[in-house]
Amino acid sequence: MKIQTALLSVSDKTGIVEFAQALAQRGVRLLSTGGTAKLLSQAGLTVTEVAQHTGSPEILDGRVKTLHPKIHGGLLARRDSAEHLKTLEEHGIDRIDLLVVNLYPFRETVAKPGCTFADAVENIDIGGPAMLRAAAKNHGTPEGGACVVIDPIDYERVLADMDGPAAHPSYGLRLELAAKVYAHTAAYDGAIAAYLTSLAQAEPAQDSAPEVNTWPTVLTIQLKQEQTLRYGENPHQSAAFYADATIGEGLLGRYKQLQGKELSYNNIADADAAWECVRSFDAGACVIVKHANPCGVALGETAEQAYRKAFQTDPTSAFGGIIAFNREVDEAAAQAISSQFVEVLLAPSYTQGALDLFAAKKNVRVLSIQPGQAHNAFDVKRVGGGWLVQTPDTFRDNTEAFKVVTQVQPTAQQMQDMLFAWNVAKYVKSNAIVFCGQGMTLGVGAGQMSRVDSARIASIKASNAGLTLQGSAVASDAFFPFRDGLDVVAEAGATCVIQPGGSVRDDEVIAAANERGIAMVLTGTRHFRH
Repeated sequence: MKIQTALLSVSDKTGIVEFAQALAQRGVRLLSTGGTAKLLSQAGLTVTEVAQHTGSPEILDGRVKTLHPKIHGGLLARRDSAEHLKTLEEHGIDRIDLLVVNLYPFRETVAKPGCTFADAVENIDIGGPAMLRAAAKNHGTPEGGACVVIDPIDYERVLADMDGPAAHPSYGLRLELAAKVYAHTAAYDGAIAAYLTSLAQAEPAQDSAPEVNTWPTVLTIQLKQEQTLRYGENPHQSAAFYADATIGEGLLGRYKQLQGKELSYNNIADADAAWECVRSFDAGACVIVKHANPCGVALGETAEQAYRKAFQTDPTSAFGGIIAFNREVDEAAAQAISSQFVEVLLAPSYTQGALDLFAAKKNVRVLSIQPGQAHNAFDVKRVGGGWLVQTPDTFRDNTEAFKVVTQVQPTAQQMQDMLFAWNVAKYVKSNAIVFCGQGMTLGVGAGQMSRVDSARIASIKASNAGLTLQGSAVASDAFFPFRDGLDVVAEAGATCVIQPGGSVRDDEVIAAANERGIAMVLTGTRHFRH
């Protein structure tokens, strides 16, 4: 059945005039409401107001305008049912073959500073979801059905099908768009539920912005499948990659794969760890990750220099690793990287010369990600029968609040090395001990059950890589519970240490630093990463 009548009522008016013009050119009658009708009329289109179509005026300040049998009957009547079509005829109801609706901007409204409770409630759409669900339910059969569109990106697809052999949207497209509607309305209702269950007061004032709790009683998470994966962490596990419905600029979910094999579960997890670490630096940096831990991090004036310094930290672990840059990768850097086995490369961009070199290694996954300041709204961890949810660790340490607690004061260079080490430690699995010097990691101890063992492992790794720790700076992601960890890093050659403090034995650890002539800075902030 060809599209004869379309109802258009949108809050997002992107492309709606052009789409309505294209429909009118194809002989489609246009129904509309409110601001959409006014916009289309101003564009010179012939539009019938819904109130005129139904014979019922908009009432209750626009709360009731499309909740009418002439609307819902026109949307819900089955095209393959003679009885339904006869009923429409008996009651003078026209079919509505195409519905174009997007909802009141509830999430955008409540996100505005000072949004009152009354404004939030008034932006809960009622008629829109009802129409969307009706049209989606009646997407029909291969012979015909209602077509529903919520996203301007789908306008051209509908027009292409209308110009095709069948002269109407295909069954496959109608079903796909119907599923998109239910996902959309589910997310919309989820946002409303989250807002209402986050209210701190049982009876908030209508004319002021209500106090809200950090975490709602009901949290609805909606994700979109980006790809199914060959398997999970191990071959006997199945897996898929889902992205947030809206992805902020700079997050891994916005990656573009330029070449290489399909990403695996472990590739994606490790790539995220590498990207989050490297984008935390303002200066040009390279991060090499293996099994979710940075095994080499360095700053450099060029991508090649940063890579060579990062690789030097732990060449053994770098084998088969994930490499991330926060600057463009040029041919010189690509030439250096090509000498090792690498699983995934991430960078904002690549020169053509670099891409030509990587093309010779067809299995290497090359990703581009544009820098940005976005962060996840929250982090989750699955546990048996539930979820742990927390805000992400995006805390920006106030260096002015750092305290030097030892007799020895750090030099400017030592302070610079400690800050670099402290930033790296945030991205190393706890317990984390990181030796650094001159803008590069020298030894990384990660994920041990005791901090002293992490310290020992970090010094062993530096020794294995042929790096000296004399004069190095050390960062510990949490306090030293005993002086033994401090003694280990001092014996290895460290001359300054940065750590949160907060242990009942802080005095003992500080005394040990004074004994050994080490400068120590306390940050007051812990950065566990499990």
